[in-house]
Order: sequence, then structure tokens, then C-alpha cells
Amino acid sequence: MKECDFMCNYDLIVVGMGPSSIFLAYELVMKNKAKNVLLIDEGKPVEKRCCPVEKMGECMKCKPFCNITSGFSGAGAFSDGKLSLYNEEDDDIYVGGNLHRYIGVEKTKRLIDYADNVYLKFGADKHLEGIEHKEEIDKLKKKAKKEDINLIGIPIRHLGTEKSHEIYKKIQDFLEENNINMMYETVVEDLIIEENEIKGVRTRKANDTKTEDLFAKKVVLAVGRKGADWLSRMCDKYKIKTEPGAVDIGVRYELKDEVMESVNKYLYEGKFIGRPYPFRDKVRTFCQNPSGFVSEEVYDDNLSLVNGHSYKDKKSTNTNLAILVSHNFKNPFNKPIEYGKNVAKNLNELGNGAILVQRLGDIQRGKRTWQEELDENEVIPTLKSAVPGDITFAIGYRTMTDIIMFINAMDKIIEGFADPHNLLYAPEIKFYSNKVFIDENFETSIKDLYCIGDGGGMTRGLMMASAAGVQMARNIIELEIKEEK
Repeated sequence: MKECDFMCNYDLIVVGMGPSSIFLAYELVMKNKAKNVLLIDEGKPVEKRCCPVEKMGECMKCKPFCNITSGFSGAGAFSDGKLSLYNEEDDDIYVGGNLHRYIGVEKTKRLIDYADNVYLKFGADKHLEGIEHKEEIDKLKKKAKKEDINLIGIPIRHLGTEKSHEIYKKIQDFLEENNINMMYETVVEDLIIEENEIKGVRTRKANDTKTEDLFAKKVVLAVGRKGADWLSRMCDKYKIKTEPGAVDIGVRYELKDEVMESVNKYLYEGKFIGRPYPFRDKVRTFCQNPSGFVSEEVYDDNLSLVNGHSYKDKKSTNTNLAILVSHNFKNPFNKPIEYGKNVAKNLNELGNGAILVQRLGDIQRGKRTWQEELDENEVIPTLKSAVPGDITFAIGYRTMTDIIMFINAMDKIIEGFADPHNLLYAPEIKFYSNKVFIDENFETSIKDLYCIGDGGGMTRGLMMASAAGVQMARNIIELEIKEEK
């Protein structure tokens, strides 16, 4: 790995080291165009990212940044590692984000194929979930349709949380061996913009106040959801053109494997989408983890959020999944991230800094959950540090109503989905920046400044982010060819 001298110059600086960033770098290497590239992240190399929760029994709120959300491969290294693919006969891309809105459906499918083969090259499991049992899946879809819920069934390649570490470590090693510069534990404090043109970035070490300016011909912002707040501030400061974004607010729902047996068996991850009465907001399931574990992760401002993992080898007897409500605000309010952070802050305060958990039956009866009730509950919580309480004190009436109505509708599709012993953990919130306006080359309104990934509103998951990184690399190469002519 190259060491960078003060005031050094680069052909390309990429902010963030999530899947979109590392696949961008990978493609530049493969095309022999990775001459002088720098990736920057506030976290650590993948082998040094270790969450102490398993040993300590509770989240230690690691300083200066959470090892689950920061570092090489971003949150992907600690996710359950599901790669969402597509059905060849589909005329749209239903899962993963909006990349196809920029480059077309067929081109996106080919990029997904390419990225999938890269994962296989570095050791991903060749087995695909959700490609068999077509008849049973169709029956589930018809059953869901009767309840005004769409079931999206697509092939899934499951890496597994522990296997994700191994795969991303191999990719990290590959990039290092091919002279990609990687600067860890480094905060990008600011962008350097002159006369509406990017010049570089202002950085500092995570535990230092001294800043260093790094310059480049081009800069790509490839921040994930954790970087959405920072990206919003940069857009406001430099008047980078955006449109109103969204925030997904909801819960992590945990129930017995036996209830989800058909969905787990036939699909592995079912993506159910509905618009329940009376508000008709979009409510969806996300990140389903058969025999998985509920987890905690820490974001900026020391906010604790809930998530879920599933391993290849370690198993529980519960399935967990997110139930998320999309919040799209309109004038005069346009601060979705601040709204979501306030919800998370209030929930954290109710749990004295910990994740809150509540039984569905207690919500239905209008009461909080107590520890002695949780101890005797039929569904045994897999997040042992969660604090029993009342999440309805902090989640708004509209959001909570959406969640409960959705659960009731799902119970008619999957018997036992609304069992009173099922658990709701909060907060589960997915932050996205205001959607950054980009052109066909993914260039923002600032010259030579580009934006890809989850944080800027383009993608929503590992596979689509990886595919976007590949396309960004190809865009850069094409632009260089044009500039040379």
C-alpha cells in the first residue's frame, strides 16, 4: 500500500470504501486504468473491524467510529451478505435502488451479472436461493395479492455475515496488490471547490484535529447510508443540486422460524410491499434473516440503531426482518434525516442508550413490555442487550399505525405473523441523503464531482451498489478517452 505525502495529487479520490467504491477501484484495475487512485474511509481495514458485542454482551459504542458501519466494505462486511439478483423475464429491476433509471434495465442486468461473477471469483457461495419452488412462490404471490401486498421474488446469493468478511478481505488484498491507495481512519471534513469545480478534499485523522488537503482531477462521493447526513451538509454548503429525499423508519421484527418456514424455504428472503389503510404509505419488509440474530450498530451522534444478521454456520431458531415505512416529506419541511434522527434519539433515551424491544401483544393491549414478561416470552430475543419498554412513546402515530396494519395483513398471508409473542425492536431507520442530481456520467452539478451509492439515493443494497461502482469506473474511462482526443 502506498503512503501519501502531504499535498499529494491524485487522478481520482473516492470518499468511502463501501461496495460501490471498491468495485469502482476493482474495475479500474481490471481495465488497467488505476494509475493514481485513493480511497478514503473513517473506519479500519476489514481484518481490524471487530464488534465486541459477542464478548461483552452489549454494544460498547466503539470510538471514534462503529466498526459495524465504518471501514473497508462499509456496512456490507457485517451485514448478512445477501446479493439481490433479478429474474431474466422481468422488464424492471424491483430491488436494490435506481441505477436502472440512469442506464436502463438491460444494461443494469448485465452489470449485476458482472458484479455477481466478481463475488464468485472471490469465494461467494455458488448456490442461489429462490430459483426453485416456482409453483409454491406463485401461490404465495397470489395469496399476498389478495391482501393488496406485492411479493417480490428474485434469486438471492447469500454470503453470510462471517463469509462476507472473508470475501471482502480477499478483495481488499487484491486492490492493495494492484497499488490502489487506501487511507483508513481518516475523516473527510470538507470538499475543496473553486468556481463550481472540484479540486480535492480536506481530511484529518480520526483522532486528530490537524487537517490535510488532498487534490485530485476527479472526486467520487461513494458514501453509504451512514454518510448521508454528511453528504446532505455538503450539498447544502456548495449548492449541489438535489431533490427531496426520503427516510425509512420502522422496526426490526423477530418471530419463530417455524412461522416463516415457507418463505424461508422457497425464497430465503421475501420482499413484501404494501400500502395499508388509512394512510396508504409504502410499507415493506427488508433484510430478512432466517435463523438469524438481531444486532445493534452505532451511527453519528452516538445513535444506536437495530439491524439483523444471518450466518452460514451459526444459527438461531428465529427469523428477523425489517418492517420499514417510507417517509417522503414535502414543502415546507425538507429535513428527512433530521426527522429520523430525532425519532432515533427519543427511542434511545427511552432505552437509556440501548435498543428498545416490545412484544406485539403488549402494543395491541396499550402497555409496555416488562423484563419478567420478556423472560417468559415464547419468542426468545436474540439481541440480549435490548431493553424492554414501549416504542409507541417515540414512533409517530402514523408510522406505528402503518406497521400494525401491515403486520395484520401479513398474518392473512403467513399464519402467525401477528402472534402476540412476536417482538418489535426499535429504532430501525435507513438514512438517505436528498437525492443528488447526476447526469448520464453520474456527474453532479459541480464539475468533476460524481456521486454513487446508497448515501446519495442511487442504490439500496450490496449488489446494486457494486454494479454502480463498476459503471462509474467505465464512465471515468470513457471520459478520459474523450478528453485525450
